[in-house]
Amino acid sequence: MRTLVRRMHRESWTIERTRFNLDRNGFGAAVYSACGPERSYSLVAFANPLDNDQRTDRVIAEAWDASFVLYDGVPADEDIARLASRAPRQEAGRFEGSELVLSRANRSMRLFDYVCSSLAAGVQPDIARLTEVGYLMRTTAVYGNGKFGVGDRAKIAGRPELAGPFQAELLTVYLIRCFTLDQVEHVAKAKSSGRFVPLERSRKRFLGIGNATGLGMAPFLVTHPELIHRWVHARESALARVRQVMDAAPEKIDRFQALLTRARQHLDEWQVEDSRQHASILETRSGVARIREWVSVAASPLVEKRPWNRLYQMAEACLSVETQEFLVSLLLELYPELVDELESTLSSEGRSSIDASQSMRELQSTIEQNYRWALEIDFDHPGSQQHFWYTSVNKLEPRFGNRYSEAGADREMPLAIARDVQRLYRQLTVTDDAVSLAQYLLSHPQHRHVVRRIQANAVHTYGEIQDNLVGEDCLPLHLLRYKLAFFGASKFDPKSALWTRITLFQGAPLPDELHREDADDWCFPVAPTAH
Repeated sequence: MRTLVRRMHRESWTIERTRFNLDRNGFGAAVYSACGPERSYSLVAFANPLDNDQRTDRVIAEAWDASFVLYDGVPADEDIARLASRAPRQEAGRFEGSELVLSRANRSMRLFDYVCSSLAAGVQPDIARLTEVGYLMRTTAVYGNGKFGVGDRAKIAGRPELAGPFQAELLTVYLIRCFTLDQVEHVAKAKSSGRFVPLERSRKRFLGIGNATGLGMAPFLVTHPELIHRWVHARESALARVRQVMDAAPEKIDRFQALLTRARQHLDEWQVEDSRQHASILETRSGVARIREWVSVAASPLVEKRPWNRLYQMAEACLSVETQEFLVSLLLELYPELVDELESTLSSEGRSSIDASQSMRELQSTIEQNYRWALEIDFDHPGSQQHFWYTSVNKLEPRFGNRYSEAGADREMPLAIARDVQRLYRQLTVTDDAVSLAQYLLSHPQHRHVVRRIQANAVHTYGEIQDNLVGEDCLPLHLLRYKLAFFGASKFDPKSALWTRITLFQGAPLPDELHREDADDWCFPVAPTAH
């Protein structure tokens, strides 16, 4: 998200609302065009009536408050008419290469209706009520990369503005935010008796877009090891650069103190019902307080050589993993001149091929060196294979089943990498070294996918999730958070071990603020001060 907003700021993008045909209830069609230096992309939005009993975050839903398409260019009237009959059907519709992203969303009824009634009555919504939710609408899917017939990734991969990971999808979400803010004001004005007031700017900026994310994201982390390696390598490189800074300049220390204050308020406003996540938030608040204590005394680590390295080491020794990651985010904010260029390294378009010339002994040695963690798992213990991953027939979405109580294990997706590595290794130990790898894989094609991974992981060292993804202790929620964190998602609100709600673009500049010098200063968004 930050990469996208920085680019729009740097290249002076404009966001134009070119169509807004909504009735007094907010139903109808709208078009928002994002115009960059070379190309334009348009969000085509369709808002429809929806009964309350149809409003659900589940992927099995068949109707939504609004449906969206990111169109490649500026759509003509006939394009909008075609999409009007298809976009509201989502997966059941038919789409063309001119459509890059398909999405849908539901209103957060408790906040949407409250904000609408407040503005219609001529008063600003209470900030505390805005903080409880943080968004007016929540997406339940944002599909791209050729899914359901939309344009393939190869079509846009060479365009600088969309070359980075998920830039088309996140541009869609940013434009959906524009639509929801306009929609709530439009409905409020239509229902007002002349007392309508528009949403005050700081409140408007505080509202992001919600998202309900389930298991669909989890397999992606397993099936794209080269890409995940690039993400983590960029993060590790950025952290290493900051930790190598020899002295903390006074303005950097002041900035760090200001970010600490903002971060603490952000944590105070992060409210969830999930007991596990609530405990983690409390622990992180305590950790941030300790960091403030460390840097506020005369013997502060910030007066030492390599101050940020020292501070990180203290956190690593004393604070929770979640607090450590929070600190990393703070540190990276201090040195955009050192880390922002790494955003150009986040993409990976290729896929590793098998090196059939590798000897069997070399392959075995690579497993011993890089997959010791997998070899140590006892897969004879029933709990180590408690679960299996599969794809549902009705929505083509990943699911997480119990091997011992649910049907479908015969359709298992190949995500049990640790188990597959171990099986391969055991066979290698009893295979004649004279047999070439090519010969072996011709006879045992079921091992091709894991051999490719093992060889790729020797180069892309951060690409493997070092855990048993079918074990009884596996929490898919951790996988979701991992990926969403790279997106820039905030305020994770788990609803089970299988799905979570998040907030996107909260605090991000509005379209007419993209030109401002502080357009990139919206990490750890906090509620505005009432006035």
